[in-house]
Amino acid sequence: MIAADPAPAAGTSTGAGRSGLPTVALALGGGSARGLAHIAILEAFDELGIKPTVIVGTSIGAIVGACYAAGLSARDIREHAAELLASRSAVLYRLASHLPGHLTSLWSPWRPAVVDGATLLDMLLPERVRVDFSALTIPFRAIALDFYRLEQVVLTEGPIVPAVAASACLPSIMQPIEIGGRLLIDGGFVNPTPYDVVLDSADITVAIDVTGAPDPSKPASSLSADDLWNGAFHALFTAVTREKLARRGPDIFIRPQVTTYESMDFLKMDEILAAAEPAKQELKRALAERFSRA
Repeated sequence: MIAADPAPAAGTSTGAGRSGLPTVALALGGGSARGLAHIAILEAFDELGIKPTVIVGTSIGAIVGACYAAGLSARDIREHAAELLASRSAVLYRLASHLPGHLTSLWSPWRPAVVDGATLLDMLLPERVRVDFSALTIPFRAIALDFYRLEQVVLTEGPIVPAVAASACLPSIMQPIEIGGRLLIDGGFVNPTPYDVVLDSADITVAIDVTGAPDPSKPASSLSADDLWNGAFHALFTAVTREKLARRGPDIFIRPQVTTYESMDFLKMDEILAAAEPAKQELKRALAERFSRA
């Protein structure tokens, strides 16, 4: 199923769960490598023994969120990512082990600058994630942008891998993905922190924002063209989230201190997770306080 620009219905909270405790909706935002911080956030849920009743993700948030919704624990996700991102050679080794059956679908000499995101994720993600939405243990939604119609698309049905690949489809790096007759690209361009999609679907809405920001320690004279382009994208994503927050915010809004990491800093996973530790503890305190009132 594909929904365009769904408006949350006011006053439709699911109410307390069967245990009498509050229910929680979780939104994981986009931010490329900075989104590795989401693993620390999921660890907070596991350590508290709380499971979200619904997860929505954009870009890297969709990838991490889909893994959790498929039943992997935060520890499982951390271990898989650590093994995969141990080094550039580790990434290349995993890709090479799958290349004989995937090379022609992954890469084309006619478009050498981009790869097929669905094929790439099929090679990199745990097998447990390569299922349909209907097989997930937690309801899940992935956000993408319809390239031609310039509107948000919420993916809720069909195979998981193409959906999260569409949500994480960075232009000029990955080929757009067609689903349901729509050409889809990275959802960060329309909804970088998509908490509004699940507002009122649970008692508590938690939003995790990993949008980037320019590194203030870099002098203007050292800024490259890439730095300036990235800064412009950060400004766009921040403005979108700021406008949403001005209208209505989530119950808990967490922004891990990972903003100055570069989009492709995936090999700095340990640093990013360490930087996200204070945000993890902040979330645990906020959730514990909310649950103590129940």
